[in-house]
Amino acid sequence: MFHPRRTLRALLLPLAAGLALTALPAGPAHAASTLANGGFEADGAGAATPSGWSEYGDADASFTESGGHGGSHRLSHWSSSAYKVETYQYLSGLTNGNYKLTAWVRSGGGQKSAYLALKNCGGAEQRTDLPVSASGWIRIVVPVRVTGNQCTISVNSDANAGNWINVDDLTLTSGTTGTSIKGADISSLAKSEARGGVYRNGSGTAADPLSVLKSSGMNYARLKVWVNPADGYNNKARVLATAKRVKAQGMKLLVDFHYSDFWADPGRQDKPAAWAGHSYGQLKTDVYNHTYDVLNALKAQGTTADMVQVGNEINGGMLWNEGSTSNWTQLAGLLNSGYDAVKAVNPSTTVALHLAEGGDLEGTRWWFDSARSNGVKFDAIGLSFYGYWHGTLADFQTTLDDAAARYGKPVFVAETAYPFRLDSEDTHENIIDTSAELVAGYPASVTGQTRWMNDMMSIVEAVPNGRGLGIFYWEATWTAVNGNGWDPTDAASGNAWENQALFGYDDRALSSMSWFRHR
Repeated sequence: MFHPRRTLRALLLPLAAGLALTALPAGPAHAASTLANGGFEADGAGAATPSGWSEYGDADASFTESGGHGGSHRLSHWSSSAYKVETYQYLSGLTNGNYKLTAWVRSGGGQKSAYLALKNCGGAEQRTDLPVSASGWIRIVVPVRVTGNQCTISVNSDANAGNWINVDDLTLTSGTTGTSIKGADISSLAKSEARGGVYRNGSGTAADPLSVLKSSGMNYARLKVWVNPADGYNNKARVLATAKRVKAQGMKLLVDFHYSDFWADPGRQDKPAAWAGHSYGQLKTDVYNHTYDVLNALKAQGTTADMVQVGNEINGGMLWNEGSTSNWTQLAGLLNSGYDAVKAVNPSTTVALHLAEGGDLEGTRWWFDSARSNGVKFDAIGLSFYGYWHGTLADFQTTLDDAAARYGKPVFVAETAYPFRLDSEDTHENIIDTSAELVAGYPASVTGQTRWMNDMMSIVEAVPNGRGLGIFYWEATWTAVNGNGWDPTDAASGNAWENQALFGYDDRALSSMSWFRHR
């Protein structure tokens, strides 16, 4: 990924959450083995204590009103003054085992906390925060293991005046959820260290950044491969060296083939200089040989790739012009050449295809429908989603869920990131450096960065049928270091991304690394 451009993002307009009616006295706790009134339809609008539910705290801030997700009504939390309220339902007589709470939610943001919880179930309380989504509904899940035959379903707000949430269509079913990939792209690391880059743990002690990331919960590293880059980094030799470090930490490895000497993305898919002028038939052989060569060398040194991307953000195809989406037959041949090379080295390595613009449902469908109709082989779908460019979180969930269901494949976020500050550490202007470019409800702070990643993980976790694999954070280690700029052909180029790394301007690990420990 690299987008050397600036794109303003329209801020979401928050919706009015409605006015609360005077709360009725809270009724007794509901005791049953099934969730009652999960759609908040039993009482109609204005119920201060919905049937089946109880309230604690500022009960007048919890009420039902018109405008449901599935039916006609929803639960809302709102007050004109600061409030704390819990709307809860106690279940007893449950068969012990794994359960999953699913709900559709919206939130205007700004709360000290707003979350769904399963508690008093026999083990640790499980929570999922409500993502900030002022217009589109988002589905989130909360898994728990019940060991005491009972559990409490809880909707919580600790909010400032005017903050609001909507919750609807709650279901509690058998099953569990979770994500297997808590990853990051660290392609910048080798050059950073060679140019004097230093990394520190949260206490300020210099440390191996991979060890710091691993101790924070990272379990998967992504490394890009260029064919013959001008600066000699991100090539076969460098990837082999970094792969040894990755595997020594017990992490898995994703190898991201760009099939270029430079950044490949939706706006640029240049052939490597060594392949210039090659015929389409030669390019198919080039893709196979290059892919096989790198992966076989990794296997030979004991660092077999666990996943491979055949191409990077290939919305418009790759190896232009021969591999453009204007000629799907040829693009399919190139992609299958890469697939075949991966499987020849190791049949169990997962082959992913990667698109940008993860909020674009129609574009994603068009691309993968075309791939499928042209016989393209793949095992998984990776999408880039940057909230300041690619639509709303609701758009992203719609696209991700659709891809998983429509193609029957596991899905993951190949790239996302968020700034922890707006100013630049070097003299190069950051890609995201004004508040107008931010996603509404997510400030440019360590807190905002943490919330963004956890909410993204919640959306991936909620992909039906366990098809949401996880996330790769883009360029966790790309701090501002002289000589490690964005342009491999220009040693004086700066870094436009250091405000979105996971290490701060003091080189210390940011507490936002906690997102790696999301379920």
